[in-house]
Amino acid sequence: MPPAWIVILRYSTFDEFETEHLMTLTDTLVELMEIPAPTGQEEPVLAWCRENWARAGAEVSVTPVGNVLARIPGDGPKLLLQGHADEIGFVVKSIDERGFVWLADGQAGSRNFFERYPVGKPALIVARNARIPGMFGAPTGHILATKADRAHAPTEDDIFVDIGVDSKEEAEALGVHVGAGVIWNPPTRRLGHRIYGKAIDNRISLALITHLLTDVDHVTFRYDITVSATIQEEIGLIGALSLGQMGPFDLAIAIDNGPIADYPGTSLREMPVQLGKGPALVYKDSWAHYDRRIIDRLLDIAEASDLPVQRTIYPGFGSDGAALIRTGIPAVLLAVSTRYTHSAFEMLDERDLHGAFDLLRAFVTTDAAPLPLGPA
Repeated sequence: MPPAWIVILRYSTFDEFETEHLMTLTDTLVELMEIPAPTGQEEPVLAWCRENWARAGAEVSVTPVGNVLARIPGDGPKLLLQGHADEIGFVVKSIDERGFVWLADGQAGSRNFFERYPVGKPALIVARNARIPGMFGAPTGHILATKADRAHAPTEDDIFVDIGVDSKEEAEALGVHVGAGVIWNPPTRRLGHRIYGKAIDNRISLALITHLLTDVDHVTFRYDITVSATIQEEIGLIGALSLGQMGPFDLAIAIDNGPIADYPGTSLREMPVQLGKGPALVYKDSWAHYDRRIIDRLLDIAEASDLPVQRTIYPGFGSDGAALIRTGIPAVLLAVSTRYTHSAFEMLDERDLHGAFDLLRAFVTTDAAPLPLGPA
């Protein structure tokens, strides 16, 4: 019998892969990844969290803006575990007379999405009352070769969604409208013990949180734990900025994916993080220095439990952890390393996924003293 990772290579998608080969945590992550929920339209993922967290025995509540919180009461310090529900995408800005759908960036001015990633990928328009499949298109090389002024990387003026119709009226009859979200929509796939697809950012946090609630006996928790799925991280940490009103919390762990520098075009000198070497503790990103008291506690627990972790800083990156600090909550960022972030082919290593779970489980079940006064 070959090792499981060799068997896995016979299958190109998870639909073709036999269920008994899948780890439960991976299965949950894939389920969450394949829910369409771009920024501003997170409700399908939030509904999933409400249902599954209530089933796990947590006290579930919803804030006015839609953040989902679930609490497991306890006698220890008040700990917040947080991840965002939205995924990156685009927004319909217009429909032309031939039925082609034109796009605006769904985030905060990230034009490189248009330049590098969408063309040729399956698309899904997330409209008010419909889900309309399509394909990201752009003029082909045969066309561009005749147009000197178009010999540049694609921009939002070049890329559209083709939904297989001939008119604006047909597109609107299918449910397409200005303001609808648009995501790339490939199937999740496996390469050995790695998986790749859309929305690892940040469904990975919600999978980890869910399995803490379902797989760990609540009586072993040493904290009063609140978990949260927040809205609109990708356009400015909007949901997390309101969580301080839900407190007081004594400390928080923001969970996210994180960039990596172990493939061509990147440099381990700039970011010493690799797939398969454990989750990453982030000391600094573009928006915050994270709380070293909590980082040190996580490091102590990792060392005591013989769990691999990596340490890094993230240039050009921000997370909800910075928003939590702004609201007065001491916070850290725990990241699961991901290749090709903010793309339709984000890739993680299952060893890092399970390593992050083991570290979080060890943290919440280890006796917890209040943080020392003042930052470390």
